Amino acid sequence: MSANDYNDDGWQPVTRLGRKVQEGDIDTMEAALNSGLPLKEPELVDQLLPGLEDEVLDINMVQRMTDSGRRVKFRCVVVVGNRDGYVGYAEGRDDQVGSAIQKAIGIAKLNMIKVPRGSGSWEDRSDRPHSLTRRTKGKAGSVEVEVIPAPEGLGLAASDTVRAVLELAGIENAWTKSHGNTRTTVNLAKATFNALENASQSRHPGGLREGSERAESDVEAEVSEQ
Repeated sequence: MSANDYNDDGWQPVTRLGRKVQEGDIDTMEAALNSGLPLKEPELVDQLLPGLEDEVLDINMVQRMTDSGRRVKFRCVVVVGNRDGYVGYAEGRDDQVGSAIQKAIGIAKLNMIKVPRGSGSWEDRSDRPHSLTRRTKGKAGSVEVEVIPAPEGLGLAASDTVRAVLELAGIENAWTKSHGNTRTTVNLAKATFNALENASQSRHPGGLREGSERAESDVEAEVSEQ
């Protein structure tokens, strides 16, 4: 997808941040994240980060009893990233699998963070940003994940779910530790993303954005004038 696809399709930004991106006042994702303005339009992420990749980590059927009977929805866990320092995570729910995936992708774009990459291992002498700058931890439910900088050439010592999140973030070398019920994909993926978000905390004045805790209703609601 090219950076201008959404303009070609007639994307009309409805937030201050969206207008600044379309007008060229903000032309990088880092500037958008540091602007202090809420990120509420997935289209501007596509414009600032063309070529984003996404991966579906888990699809699960969720059943709920209502007054009208049993209601079935699908929950999809998705991670998006450009393999160069930017990654987002989200869960999406819908009656159809395809719609749940698309919803999760859209929310994940709104949860985009910049990961502080570097060569934080004392064993490493590389000047290339292939790992993290320091160790970091993240927690979700009973699962805790720790990501530790590793020297170049080690690769990713991680499970498939953790590896998927780190790869899309552009982390090539790292040790990882995980504790808790790691068979629960949603918590394992979320804990990994939270670890990366914690590592990036110092890069965002005023603390972390809402990140992966953003309520689905906030995304579905009509965006108000900022």
